[in-house]
Amino acid sequence: MDIAVRYCSKTKFGNTRRIAEAIGDGIGVKAVSIADEPKLKEKVDILFLGGAPYANIMAPELKEYAEELDSKMVSKVVLFTTSNWSRRTVLALKKMLKGKGITVCEDYFYAHMLNIDGKLEAAKEFGKKMIEK
Repeated sequence: MDIAVRYCSKTKFGNTRRIAEAIGDGIGVKAVSIADEPKLKEKVDILFLGGAPYANIMAPELKEYAEELDSKMVSKVVLFTTSNWSRRTVLALKKMLKGKGITVCEDYFYAHMLNIDGKLEAAKEFGKKMIEK
């Protein structure tokens, strides 16, 4: 099974990056920033995709990445997000990707920005659980 982990993280704290890396560690896949790889290079069975809202809206870079995602390149997307309170990014991505005919897992991972350290192990387990489904 081909699996990729991609994320958008724009702050100095790197909360989303840290969660992406934990998911990647749990499944043995390197997490890659969409800034470093703006498009998938190979077809994947599962794409873990995450980002956080900035000023309560999705980061433009993440929106562009999702808009450009080709349904022929990914079989299923699993979403994750970090924020203070909003899960808006996950909901917007889910709607956008489903509208493109991409299967999106109903389960997603959320980590409150003030408890990233406390969620790293759970993120690893989430990744494992999602690839077993």
